[in-house]
Amino acid sequence: MGRFVEISRSVLRAVAAESAADPDREVCGLLFGDSGRVIAHQPCANVAADPATRFEIDPAALIAAYRAERGGGQRIVGCYHSHPSGDPQPSRRDAADAATTGWLWLIAGGSAIRAWRVVDGGSHHDRFDAVEVRPVR
Repeated sequence: MGRFVEISRSVLRAVAAESAADPDREVCGLLFGDSGRVIAHQPCANVAADPATRFEIDPAALIAAYRAERGGGQRIVGCYHSHPSGDPQPSRRDAADAATTGWLWLIAGGSAIRAWRVVDGGSHHDRFDAVEVRPVR
């Protein structure tokens, strides 16, 4: 897995708009593509008990995406969420909640979106490594 990921500009714009439209809650969703490129996203309901400070992707949406993938649909490569605090870095709670799947996490905070890879022993909270975002068409 590389130190950068290509992400469709339309995905970046959509995640930023979704985050700005609901600034008091953590919005969330799924990312689709391959290990080096994100080409699509799917907004999902945040079903966390306190969506102002935590995100939990609706399990029904996640199961449906996995079923679609098994049926030949787009591959899930990660997730995104926003931080109402404006800080696009993973929080300690994010680190505690993140399974070491190698997924890409996009975090929108303020006007920035940063990418992180979930790994054991990561440089950030021992769970995430920063990944450079390269916007593409």
